[in-house]
Amino acid sequence: MRQISYSDAIREALTEELRRDEDVFLMGEDIGAYGGAFGVTRGLIDEFGAERVMDTPISEGTTAGAAIGAALEGRRPVVEFMFMDFIALAADQLLNQAAKLRYVFGEQASCPLVIRTPTGGGRCYGPTHSQSLEAWFVHVPGLKVIAPATPYDAKSLLKTAVRDPDPVLFLEHKMLYKQQGQVADDDEHDDCRGILPLGEARIAREGQDITIVAWSGMTREAEKAAEELEKSDVEAEVVDMRTLSPMDTETLLASVRKTGCVLIVQEAPRTGGVGGEISARISENIYEYLDAPVRRLASPDVPFPASPVLEERMIPDKNRIVEVAVEMLEEGI
Repeated sequence: MRQISYSDAIREALTEELRRDEDVFLMGEDIGAYGGAFGVTRGLIDEFGAERVMDTPISEGTTAGAAIGAALEGRRPVVEFMFMDFIALAADQLLNQAAKLRYVFGEQASCPLVIRTPTGGGRCYGPTHSQSLEAWFVHVPGLKVIAPATPYDAKSLLKTAVRDPDPVLFLEHKMLYKQQGQVADDDEHDDCRGILPLGEARIAREGQDITIVAWSGMTREAEKAAEELEKSDVEAEVVDMRTLSPMDTETLLASVRKTGCVLIVQEAPRTGGVGGEISARISENIYEYLDAPVRRLASPDVPFPASPVLEERMIPDKNRIVEVAVEMLEEGI
């Protein structure tokens, strides 16, 4: 195992997949010589050239359409959208084309497409560069949605996504890029030993008193909150969903059966979020195990501010998670 950053883990995954399969190529705005908006693809054009690390015009719809066409021809495009907010410009291509092709044509067509995109707030980029829009795409049959929280998961799951026969949306929280963590040695990633399957959640921390469910950037805050709760003799179990579609319901339910208390944390606005779907699955399947109602902690239903003070108050953090968890445990006594 080696210690590297989240962004380096993604770069390694791309490098290894480009070397492994000549059909893999990258597309995106400024991903070539510039190295991408957050530097994730830096240096790749030097090894693989402009034909496999392709700079595109500022047109997400055109890029997505070209990538879908390439996928239908047997190539494996990996597209980078500079910010997830811009994915709305490619919504028709992704929702009405990529997601539907297998259902329309069966075995006659597949669409092995990966869309990588930075998501979330924390950098004060304002309302059009800070959104978490995962719920839009979890709602669409035919799309797979991944939101890893650690360098290991980012590298492993991106490699899985590249090899998947269907379209995958790969979400990278901006505030995770510099985070350090362990990844498997390169030789472990040359075959399937170092590759995680989609649809498996991770128990990031074991506990008996309350389950905290999170994904992407909120997983780190949940783990920090669990460390704080431990100082008060509260054992919080943290479930990192990792893959939002397909969703690992069994791991989630097993944790809630054990603790009887669950708090779901998401950075996206509360209304219509993935947290509501998770809450419904718990309530519909194991309501009788709950000692207290399911709670959701999320951003308020307003656009993200550019003000550092307001953004800090908007995004859930470890202190707010601890506060709500303590309230829930007191209510359940």
